[in-house]
Amino acid sequence: MTSNSTYIELGTMNQTRRPSAQTQAVVSELADDLNHWWHGYELAQRTGLASGTLYPILIRLAERGILESKWEEPPGGRPPRHLYRITPDGVNYAATLRVDATIVRRFDTAPEAT
Repeated sequence: MTSNSTYIELGTMNQTRRPSAQTQAVVSELADDLNHWWHGYELAQRTGLASGTLYPILIRLAERGILESKWEEPPGGRPPRHLYRITPDGVNYAATLRVDATIVRRFDTAPEAT
């Protein structure tokens, strides 16, 4: 920093905006089987998301404690791969997303007043 710069610490802000449809799709897939460890490739196939979209979502969800990840060491000298599984906090988050989606759907399908 120079002598003319100002440093401002913003601190942690609560995220209040609704997650993207892509994030909701990933959380929904992970919540379908609570004990299953998912490969990124599996999730990409099931959600239709490209790797450039999927992996940043997985990283953010892991940082927020919504999912956990671990490395898998496959046999035969293949490179290690990440596996992902939803956490108990992630299950609660997924339930909140489903409730919100139901409320939004109700408003979207409500008949217009005449």
